[in-house]
Amino acid sequence: MLLSLLRNPLLYIFVISMLPVVELRGAIPAAALLDIPFPVAYGLAVAGNMLPVPLLIPFAKRIILWLSRQRYVGDFFTRFIHKADEKAKQIGRYELLGLCLFVAVPLPGTGAWTGSVIAGILRLRLLPAFLSIGAGVMISGIIMGVISYGAAGLLDLLLI
Repeated sequence: MLLSLLRNPLLYIFVISMLPVVELRGAIPAAALLDIPFPVAYGLAVAGNMLPVPLLIPFAKRIILWLSRQRYVGDFFTRFIHKADEKAKQIGRYELLGLCLFVAVPLPGTGAWTGSVIAGILRLRLLPAFLSIGAGVMISGIIMGVISYGAAGLLDLLLI
């Protein structure tokens, strides 16, 4: 499997965009380094980043709580839960807009995975939460594209 990823840069971008922490924020700069055109990288990274979201939203809190009790990763996930709870309180009544803007900020810990946990904590319905997270991922992808490819990469996307 690892060799397949290394041989196929498109598959590599798709897979790393699904990973927590790395997500689209790491996939788009990696694609730029691999000379993958921005529109292709953007599509792969957005699709890969969003693929786990429909599964994460309903089960996020239960999975994270279970992971927080595990021996080697428990401390990390306990901190993750604490951060997600704080972020959920900050969002307040503008849940979906706040969730979108939170996910759109291309910083570590603000991606689709954390957004899914927040949606789970807030008990948001699946479709509105998915669409809100998706909008945030797409905005973040454009920001990362401008950072990684420059304005020319953004023009490539807009001209397609």
